[in-house]
Amino acid sequence: MTKEPPPRLTHEHAFVEQGLLTVCGLDEAGRGAWAGPVSAGAVILPYDQPDIFEVLEGVRDSKKCTPLQRERLFPVIFEAAIAAAPGLASAEEIDEFGIIGATQLAMRRAVESLGVSPAALLIDGRYLRLPTVNLPQKSMSRGEQHSLSIAAASIVAKVTRDRLMVEIDDLYPGYDFARHKGYGTIHHRRALVDLGPCPLHRRTFAPVRRRIKGELFYEISAGS
Repeated sequence: MTKEPPPRLTHEHAFVEQGLLTVCGLDEAGRGAWAGPVSAGAVILPYDQPDIFEVLEGVRDSKKCTPLQRERLFPVIFEAAIAAAPGLASAEEIDEFGIIGATQLAMRRAVESLGVSPAALLIDGRYLRLPTVNLPQKSMSRGEQHSLSIAAASIVAKVTRDRLMVEIDDLYPGYDFARHKGYGTIHHRRALVDLGPCPLHRRTFAPVRRRIKGELFYEISAGS
């Protein structure tokens, strides 16, 4: 089986060649969860640092990293980056603006939290753009596989959100948020059926909406 090549800085350099020297990679985490915020990461890397690939060895799509690998890489990214920041949009904002609108909001907040003004954006998601941010932008399908900045941003977004869901677990006992991070596992489904939605749940998402209407059930059987 051919090993997948690590993400590079080819797309960042394409912007740099246009005189756009601070290129920000953007990615999200939590779009498909039933509960909790959607999280975004924004990362500007030093594209001209000779050893940047060695320093960030192991940085790739957060979904292909173990939790321990993500936790180890998280501070490394912040130390190596020119600037890095997370951004969040709440469950209430997801219900108000839709998941795409809330994702754009989280990404904009991440960019605004950088402390450095980017000159261009590389965004994971083929059609995802930030219409309220007046900067050159490139949207990329599977961007974490191709752009080191986006891959780093994916880890920032994922670790930030996972840590928050672990902290929130104590506030809403019984839902087991620390375990499933708000995603639609059988354990979450059963808790939602038994307890109903809490303030963290996205009421416009189908399973939560069905539970509010009394239409969500589970079978206590294998595979349910």
